[in-house]
Parts: sequence; structure tokens; C-alpha cells
Amino acid sequence: MVDAAVGTVAEWVRAASAITVLTGAGISTDSGIPDFRGPGGVWTRDPGAARLATISAYVADPDVRRRAWRQRRDHPAWGAHPNLGHRALVDLERAGVLRALLTQNIDGLHQAAGSDPAVVLELHGTMRQVVCLACGRRTEMLDELARVDAGEADPACRVCGGMLKSATISFGQALDRDVVARAVDAAGECDLFLAVGTSLTVQPAAGLCGVAVRAGARLVVVNAAPTPYDDVARGSGGAVVAAPIGVVLPTLVAAAG
Repeated sequence: MVDAAVGTVAEWVRAASAITVLTGAGISTDSGIPDFRGPGGVWTRDPGAARLATISAYVADPDVRRRAWRQRRDHPAWGAHPNLGHRALVDLERAGVLRALLTQNIDGLHQAAGSDPAVVLELHGTMRQVVCLACGRRTEMLDELARVDAGEADPACRVCGGMLKSATISFGQALDRDVVARAVDAAGECDLFLAVGTSLTVQPAAGLCGVAVRAGARLVVVNAAPTPYDDVARGSGGAVVAAPIGVVLPTLVAAAG
């Protein structure tokens, strides 16, 4: 059943002239980075960890900030390497049919794999940079983590003394309007939309599936667990594939030549 679905989707990939891909945490699990909502997910194992990604709690509670800095320092992404799924999307880009690579991930592994940064739209920001909530100054995360290692549990901006935070979008923060607009354009300008390794429960990222379908694209969901958009995919003439991403993506991309 799964093999048949993959074969069918491979034909669609081969015939597509413009493919937009949306990726979520599931594409990075093979690199050793746990997802959030899966059986072994970060928030499944420790529901309180979600407070670290909530802007109101972060701003109000120094203990939350100190814990967040420790979590950033110990994040598995610093030792992670791109996997076959990430590399397959690089190959898709080089095949000339990738319209855009939209990602909910903050780990930077798409760029590390070789994806053109101009093609990657980081909907939820990046953990590899830090932003001052007061003056907006951006710095490299590794530079600020060096200050944490030196004993600053909650480092402040060196320019204005403001509160520092990873350049990620926390719950309660608005997404970058320009990034969202470009993502909507990419979803509306493809004939095949692949949603890979995402639970499709977080808006507005999940809603990009609907944008693509309304514009006439086929939707293909590649995810281990069911998503709210599975029926939308089937209704668009698309498909749902519940098979390992590191196997499925290289197979699909090989179809594009």
C-alpha cells in the first residue's frame, strides 16, 4: 500500500514543474533532534518545556530565561548533521523544480545540507541567531552561549542592556510578515505541495496546505502520524504517505531526475 502510494507520488514529482515543500520537526529526527508532539517529543516528555517557548513567560520570569539559555546551550542541533531527507531536498532544488522550501524548523539543517538560503524560508525563525527584544540587534547564538558558559546565566544585550532571546518565533509572537507573504506566494504558485514531517497543527504554517490546494495544487502529506490535512490531501487528488522520510524523500526526488 505504502509502496504503491510512493510510486504514484513519484510520478507526480516527475511531471511537476514547480514543487513547494513544507518541512517540520519530523525531517530532523533522523539527525538526532527530537520532535515536539510525537511519542518521544520534547513537550510529550516534559509539558512544562512549552513555557520556554512562550513569550509572556520568557519576558516575565527570569527562571524561565535561565532555563531557556541552558536548553539552548545543550540543544542537540549543535552536534547534528543533515540526513538523507535534507539532502534529498537539495537534490530536488538542483533538479530545477523546487519553488521554495518552507520550514517550521529552527535548526538550520537545510542550509547545512546545501540548500540555497534564498530558497529556504524559516517560518519560525532560527536558533542560530539571537535578537535583542529592546533594540533589535542580532548576534550569533554561539557567541552568546560562550557568555553563558562563562557564567552569565541570562546575558543582556551588550549595546543597550536589553533582554536577549533566540531569533525564533515563540508562542505569542507574530511571524515575520515578509516571510509569511513569500511562503503564501510559494504555496500558491506550485502544482505539487509536499508537507513533510509536520503534524500540521500549528497555524499559519499548516494553512499553507490549504493555500496550495485552493490554487489547484496536489497536496502530499508525508508523516508518521495522521494530520488534520490528510483528508484535504486525498480530496485534492493527492496522497498521504506514512513511511520513513529518509526513505521516501530520496525515492521521490530520484523520480525528478
